[in-house]
Amino acid sequence: MLNSLFSALLMYSRIPAPPVAWEEKNRRYALCWFPLIGAVIGSLLIGWFVLSCHFSVSGLLFGVIAVCIPVLITGGIHLDGFCDVEDARASYAEKERRLAIMSDPHIGSFAVIRLVLYLLVQTACMANLRTFRHILLAGFIFCISRTLSGLAAVTFRCAKKDGTLQDFVKPAHRRFTIIWLICLLLSECGGMIAISPIPALVSILLAGAAFAYYRVFAYRTFGGITGDTAGWFLQICELYMLLGLTASEVTGWF
Repeated sequence: MLNSLFSALLMYSRIPAPPVAWEEKNRRYALCWFPLIGAVIGSLLIGWFVLSCHFSVSGLLFGVIAVCIPVLITGGIHLDGFCDVEDARASYAEKERRLAIMSDPHIGSFAVIRLVLYLLVQTACMANLRTFRHILLAGFIFCISRTLSGLAAVTFRCAKKDGTLQDFVKPAHRRFTIIWLICLLLSECGGMIAISPIPALVSILLAGAAFAYYRVFAYRTFGGITGDTAGWFLQICELYMLLGLTASEVTGWF
């Protein structure tokens, strides 16, 4: 279990962790630890908010740094998947060609355009988080997105028989992982609802919509999920939930 934690940290974050052998037994419960990285991001976001309030930092600067925090913690691994998927879907090619495009290390113009738009919208949403309650709710977003991503990894069909995702899916104890992640998801949703019910429900429903859309999109476009689509979904899920919080604040539901 401890080696699985280290494997998850080494793969999905830049958080220092002891090196472990690249063996299947050391990745058996790695997906169970995936949401912990989101908890670290959420905690740092809360800390940055407290610091920005103390020094009267502008909303724009807060939003920019807030968007940088997940990238610094993860090393941009999920944004990389987002760009690969956007390049592939913009090609309008057959499934095999799309999978090949995702494996290409180069980035295309469509991915750059959509990445810039994504980061602009995310920054605007982060800059709109004005109260401590907003920040607490936003902190849960990074946990829920990773919990749902882990659930998708062990329940959705994979598009390829090898790859980074399969390195963590094949050795996973599926039954334990599914039960653990479902229990974790329920506790995360419960925590959000306890803080502020209406905006929490809006964000949770949007996360559910993103999860359902992810399955349809991945199956139709690629024939299943991959490591890149997992990163794409994580980013989309976080943006949907942030938009839900923003909409709730603008409409006065807080």
